[in-house]
Amino acid sequence: MKDAVDLYNTMTIKIPIETKQGVHTLPASSVIAVEAQGRKVVIHTTQRDFESIRNMQYWLELLPKNCFFQTHRSFIINFEHVTDFDRTLVHMADEQFHAYLTKRKYSAFKEAYLLYLDSTR
Repeated sequence: MKDAVDLYNTMTIKIPIETKQGVHTLPASSVIAVEAQGRKVVIHTTQRDFESIRNMQYWLELLPKNCFFQTHRSFIINFEHVTDFDRTLVHMADEQFHAYLTKRKYSAFKEAYLLYLDSTR
């Protein structure tokens, strides 16, 4: 029960997304993934994509650890939006988005994802 309450509280927190245009506040559950594209960091959400003025390290520290995972140096993904995965790719948001999964992080990702699924029951 405690895990379910923690998960609910984590996913209902608001995340500020700072862009050059201003600050957008969204629930953590609407963030699909954070992607580094060269020098830019793009926040993929259920509404639209935002180009953040913050770096990947900022997002890694800000996002809740029990729901988000860094699968590759260029991707931080939200477990809630994962549809399936294999040893190299994580498919998300009904196959609309894909994130790379490094070989050395596969086991840790699989374990964390299964724990996440267990806590959502």
